[in-house]
Amino acid sequence: MDIQELRAGIDAVDNQIRDLFTQRMDLSSQIADYKRSNKLPILDRTREREILARLTADQDPDLANYTRMLFKTLFDMSRAYQSARMGESQQLEEQIKSALEASPRKLPQNVTVACQGVEGAYSQIACDKLFASAGVMFMDSFEGVARAVGSGLCDYGILPIENNLYGSVNEVYDLMRKHSFYIVRSIKLRINHSLVVKPGTTDGDIREIFSHEQAIGQCSEFLKKYPNAKVTICENTAMAAKHVAQSDRSDVAAICSAECSELYGLKQLHRDIQNSDNNYTRFICIAKDLQILEGVNKVSILFRVPHRPGSLYEVLSTFATVGVNVSKLESRPIPGHDFDFLFYADVDADCREEQTVKMLCDLTRCTEEMTFLGAYSEA
Repeated sequence: MDIQELRAGIDAVDNQIRDLFTQRMDLSSQIADYKRSNKLPILDRTREREILARLTADQDPDLANYTRMLFKTLFDMSRAYQSARMGESQQLEEQIKSALEASPRKLPQNVTVACQGVEGAYSQIACDKLFASAGVMFMDSFEGVARAVGSGLCDYGILPIENNLYGSVNEVYDLMRKHSFYIVRSIKLRINHSLVVKPGTTDGDIREIFSHEQAIGQCSEFLKKYPNAKVTICENTAMAAKHVAQSDRSDVAAICSAECSELYGLKQLHRDIQNSDNNYTRFICIAKDLQILEGVNKVSILFRVPHRPGSLYEVLSTFATVGVNVSKLESRPIPGHDFDFLFYADVDADCREEQTVKMLCDLTRCTEEMTFLGAYSEA
């Protein structure tokens, strides 16, 4: 047989598979009706294991694994179909629809925004780029920002979530589970660090350098030039600059933005000291209530899966089934739970599309816990 004849044979089999798949999903729909009437759960692991064992019992071992993969995918689609049929996850769907109707088209400008640190902090710089005329309230910590938004003290909050060189800001990920807020926008800010000192201080005078943990990591190569200097972590780079300016010592320095040196009357001893010129930090803008603004193209979620083989695969296959790209997947251990992890995911999707909403609803089926963090665009 030549290749055209072989392809014709495959086409004929594909047509049969399509027809059989349609029959299977129709039966799956009838089973959903039965489960709904009898208050039965969608998931039946015992039944799935029995099917896999029966279908692979007398099969060539080389094909058995592929058969398992095929039918596990069928199980995923069948459960998703049943879930939609039974009306599960309707609450999330209604929440998204309500937000789409009620949200403003763009970020309001005459608002109050919570930022961590003091004047000159990178969070405040990110805030200025998103809000032209916002009033800024400075908080002592990232948790203070989350609380200010959650209590209604501030309309929005700005939090750093990751740096492309030094990684994620783990504390912010933990706050996402602890506090109830939604991401409404994100922005990538190019970070250029400077080593700043009091006027008159020289390289040879420096005995202690202050900065935030992320900035210290981003400037690790530069800091090797000061092997005898103590490196002290501060809550914020701007707070480090302010501390140096207010100190009565002349042997201290700070790693911060160029803006901070001007704000606090300090001198830039060295500019652009980060390990790479390609240094960006991503900030998220959060709000108490779900807002879905114009031009959204990204969705963020938190989820927890059972501690068993294949549980994470089920979630990822849900994304793959509808052709959604997962642009970020981060795991965080859950305190007090051995070998139990919470996953944070960014996916490239528009929740104005029906298939995206259906996908999110399907995820509540294959996860033990799923939190919708927001749909937004990135500047």
